[in-house]
Amino acid sequence: MSKVAIDKPILLIALGGNALIKKGQQGTIEEQFENLSLPVKQIARLSTDYRIIITHGNGPQVGNLLLQQECCQDMPKLPLEILVAQTEGQIGYMIESSLDEALMEIGIPYRPLVSLITYVVVDKDDPAFKNPTKPIGPVYPENVVQSLPYYTVKTAKGYRRVVASPHPVTIIEKREIKTLIDMDFIIICCGGGGIPVTRKGRSFNGVDAVVDKDLASAKLAREVGVDIFLIATDETGVYLNYGTENKKLLDSITTEEAIHYHEAGQFPKGTMGPKVEAAVRFVQHTGKRAVITAIDRIEKAVVNKAGTEIIPG
Repeated sequence: MSKVAIDKPILLIALGGNALIKKGQQGTIEEQFENLSLPVKQIARLSTDYRIIITHGNGPQVGNLLLQQECCQDMPKLPLEILVAQTEGQIGYMIESSLDEALMEIGIPYRPLVSLITYVVVDKDDPAFKNPTKPIGPVYPENVVQSLPYYTVKTAKGYRRVVASPHPVTIIEKREIKTLIDMDFIIICCGGGGIPVTRKGRSFNGVDAVVDKDLASAKLAREVGVDIFLIATDETGVYLNYGTENKKLLDSITTEEAIHYHEAGQFPKGTMGPKVEAAVRFVQHTGKRAVITAIDRIEKAVVNKAGTEIIPG
């Protein structure tokens, strides 16, 4: 690979679930491929100036897999970490094939791409296992929640199933990812937060959980030396008083301010909270840039013309 590529800054883009399935959609494969075209075309253009790592959510997809296997009693049940692995492969394929097409459209006939199944180590004693908070699967109306056989929580969009979401300790494949990024590969990894595992000696054991993809992305960004950490979601940026008439978009916010507002309950746990927490952790440990923005404003946010930038406090 060209040595010029090694000198390019590293940009990690964490795509939210709305990159594939928008509110109100059924989530058909056709819809998901169409939705991917917007972020992927921006990423293709950015790849001429940056080394790119792409991470992504899997909440709707892994929730749907759970529903599918619960509806069929004749098939053996798969644990949640296996379903996470399945969605890593499924969504990785979709992003990779869409991105390859987008690169060709802008005159780049070849750029090495790879989708990497990723392990993320978590602590077996993480208190999250006793307090599930991670929303997955579809949004339910209130009138059907009482009949569901699993724990649900009210979010800004409605009621959703929740599972344990322990904090990431380390990304197992960080060395391989760093090697590939230095060779100017575009890497798709940590899908759905990665496969959650606990470590016992040199062995790994999968656990029944979903790691938050933004927190896993922030951990990866720190471990491989990312220069810009960008979280793409369905909001223009970070708001105070979100959901009220007095909501206020923050163009920039210090890590200290972000922590203060988070502790005051401004950023809900199941939505913006983990995104702000992830951005704060990255900035605190690296002093580099983190931005939270909308899916359609990725390019603008990279050059500080959109979104909310989190800066050292």
